[in-house]
Amino acid sequence: MVNIADSPGAQKLVDDPFGSRPYLVFWEVTRACALACKHCRAVAQPKRHPDELTSEEAERLVDQLAELSPPMLILTGGDPLMRLDVLQIAQRADERGMRVGLSPAATARLSNYDFDVIRQAGVSSMSLSLDGATRETHDAFRGVKGTFDRTIDAVHRAKAAGLSVQINTTLTAHNLDEFDAFRDLMFELEPSMWSVFILVPTGRAGVVDMPSADALESVFERMADLVGKAPFGIKTTEGHHFRRVLAQRGHGGQRGRQGMRTPLGIRDGRGVMFISHTGVVSPSGFLPADCGNVRDVHPAEVYREHPLFVSLRDSDALGGKCGRCEFRTICGGSRARAYGVTGDMFAAEPACSYQPKSTR
Repeated sequence: MVNIADSPGAQKLVDDPFGSRPYLVFWEVTRACALACKHCRAVAQPKRHPDELTSEEAERLVDQLAELSPPMLILTGGDPLMRLDVLQIAQRADERGMRVGLSPAATARLSNYDFDVIRQAGVSSMSLSLDGATRETHDAFRGVKGTFDRTIDAVHRAKAAGLSVQINTTLTAHNLDEFDAFRDLMFELEPSMWSVFILVPTGRAGVVDMPSADALESVFERMADLVGKAPFGIKTTEGHHFRRVLAQRGHGGQRGRQGMRTPLGIRDGRGVMFISHTGVVSPSGFLPADCGNVRDVHPAEVYREHPLFVSLRDSDALGGKCGRCEFRTICGGSRARAYGVTGDMFAAEPACSYQPKSTR
């Protein structure tokens, strides 16, 4: 973990639409997982960490998050189902007014779960990953045979149970040529949302695994062709410049969000907060900066007042071409990828080929 004391623009007061609360809170309830994914952010392990938040600490955290009142709480991992009290956590969060999402791994454990019980516990949505468009490529990516079939089965079971389904696809240099097949698969499965993750070099993933900026631009153009036509929503994770492509096409302009359900401008630390299995608070799961621990400080205080969070919410604190870009308030680039590639969280987005028109 990287400890942050000071960061550019940390004390600058800005008109901050995301200043009071995050829109999305990702809580890594455990790092335990039975899979061995090539790109795993968490570098997940087979067994639970001895210093995970206890059930009592988890209950306290849910109550604190309810005070912060984020519109969405996502329970992730590792595999959150490896934590035996995960549905109790979900139910407590639901009872305190939060919309709860669950992001499980497609293992035999998930196959044995009653999805109606998951929904009755207060989970409203489930995100499942397909990182290969075929059985062979996905199972190779995930490191365990049978994962593709279990994922497809889980999509159908989740929809039958009344859960909103999001399918996550991580694009890398190695699976970019499957994009058309991914697209066709989404039309078959018809999730509520297709979230295209753009790989960040962290955890088990390296810079060599990143797609090139030019290749991504081409993919984003093809994704934009689907907006308003596909029977599912389309968004990106750590691929914020897709919003710029949409704006350039006139899809709602810079203030619109056609094809997306989250407000424009969200990025690491700006509308997003991540809490690790041991309680460490970071701007996102892909940006491993230690901004405090929920065992010692209220998560609302970290989000609203920590200098790094304050700086990351300031689009004028961005460096390089991102700082000059006319789309910086709706995009701002992946701060996690900038850090993973350059060591500077405020550097230009390495995976964007756009050259700003502004000379600011």
